[in-house]
Amino acid sequence: MIWAIVLAAGESRRMGRPKLLLPYGDKTIIEAVVGNVVLSRADRVVVVLGGCGREIEDKISGFAVKKVTNRRYREGMLTSVQRGLSALPSSARAALFVLADQPDVSFSLIDVVIEAYRREEKGIVLPVYRKQRGHPLLIDLKYRLEIEALSPDIGLRGLLREHPDDILEVRVSSPAILKDIDDPDDYGRALRTIRGRARPKPDGV
Repeated sequence: MIWAIVLAAGESRRMGRPKLLLPYGDKTIIEAVVGNVVLSRADRVVVVLGGCGREIEDKISGFAVKKVTNRRYREGMLTSVQRGLSALPSSARAALFVLADQPDVSFSLIDVVIEAYRREEKGIVLPVYRKQRGHPLLIDLKYRLEIEALSPDIGLRGLLREHPDDILEVRVSSPAILKDIDDPDDYGRALRTIRGRARPKPDGV
């Protein structure tokens, strides 16, 4: 069973306000992300909450996901990774780590990573756009104890450095895997992108 772990516990310090609650099209950012994950081929979904946890939990109350709280979220993203792992049953086969500030990562992009893992014999799978690695990152849970022992100042990068021969890079055609929303400039660009997609095309285009 493949579990998706949505990392939604950040403080939004660079944004200056709770970014996951900001409007994104007809949803909020967190609703767009969780909606994409739920539509994917991940078997189950857990959302790790922290900052503004109650408000975010309210926004995703309509989704069939498990919600857990990371009380150490101020110590960095690795603590949310580890908290998400702690919520998974021993029967879980792999974990797909999804950033909660990447609303343009579609369910089909997520499925590309999941299917590559199911098809190939690699323990770490990640998407690549024009030679740049992005998210979501899928990790076989043979590495579970190793992730739990990682240092916060190294994070999952340390796992990738330790096991370069077990990494599968999956080429994708979308730059969405590289784009997260950290600050007002990122948010403005993201809004312009979705407005451009929504704009009617001229006849004959």
